[in-house]
Amino acid sequence: MHATDAGIIRTTIRERYARTARGAVPGDGTAGGSTASGSSAGGSKAGCCESGCCGSTDPAQARDLALKVGYTPKELQDMPEGANMGLGCGNPQAIAALRPGETVVDLGSGGGFDCFLAARQVGDAGHVIGVDMTPEMVEKARRNARSIGCANVSFRLGEIEHLPVADGEADVVISNCVVNLSTDKARVFREAFRVLRPGGRIAMTDIVALADMPGDIRRDVRLHAECVAGAETVGRLEAMLADAGFAGACVRPSPGSAEKLAAMFPNVDLKGLVASAVIEAVKR
Repeated sequence: MHATDAGIIRTTIRERYARTARGAVPGDGTAGGSTASGSSAGGSKAGCCESGCCGSTDPAQARDLALKVGYTPKELQDMPEGANMGLGCGNPQAIAALRPGETVVDLGSGGGFDCFLAARQVGDAGHVIGVDMTPEMVEKARRNARSIGCANVSFRLGEIEHLPVADGEADVVISNCVVNLSTDKARVFREAFRVLRPGGRIAMTDIVALADMPGDIRRDVRLHAECVAGAETVGRLEAMLADAGFAGACVRPSPGSAEKLAAMFPNVDLKGLVASAVIEAVKR
């Protein structure tokens, strides 16, 4: 399916993410794809890659995917069942350097996995706000929070281009493989800047483009929902961050990730076109 309409892309992503929240098989390309899934044949329960993004309904495979993108065994302990869906492309916790008492906002919080990890680090004096545009996923995350009695986390329904968060409420904005899905990334960064206090920071992992995206890939809605077609170049992302007001904007592709992502899509001529990356910047 090809389209350039932002509304069609947003609806496609929301529908796929809702199916994931309901426990449909990720990555089957028809009825069970996840927000960040890759194509896989036969509706396998396994993720379709070794670099995350694909997800899995099998807890053991979701755990394996999370370990491969940088989470530690200790981080994966005592997570609510289903919180980790193996959908990330990195570990924002590894670069966020969260401190006790901080307020954290997670863009595209899904089942709450990164929120629960952040909640451990900020402690009872801190708070974590997860924002997701899919009602089914917000409800799933709330159930997960109740199941472990996690009181310093809340989940809000909303779009990352229009954050339901007050001005200057947050110390840190994190995200894992979500910003690439937005059709207005400049607005996402402006919103992140708005909700951060002076001195606040962003610590994200995401898919980025290493070169200009060919038009046929860019217009493919399915590839947009699978975290490929919406990826933006490193230079443009850094420019958007600077335009939003951030200082020290830095987007660093992860070595070896382009090859893994290309292997995920054997029928798409990616040739190292996209990679996973860390995104950092500070609000002075």
